[in-house]
Amino acid sequence: MQADLFLVIGVVVGILAVPALLSAFTHGHAPRAAAIMVLISGGLIATAVSRNPAGYTVEDVPKVFSRVINRYVN
Repeated sequence: MQADLFLVIGVVVGILAVPALLSAFTHGHAPRAAAIMVLISGGLIATAVSRNPAGYTVEDVPKVFSRVINRYVN
């Protein structure tokens, strides 16, 4: 279950990095914070994939999100 949590956090951080990257590029700044977010996201996703013996497919991601959300909401 911890691998699922790593995957969900990694995907969320990766999605949040996109606006930060776009903002940095449009304003002409170096995307330092966004680059760190991308590295954290990639590391968490890589850790999740390596810890899950069956691996993940694209079809599994919504199921993983629902499992993690249900676990922490209930």
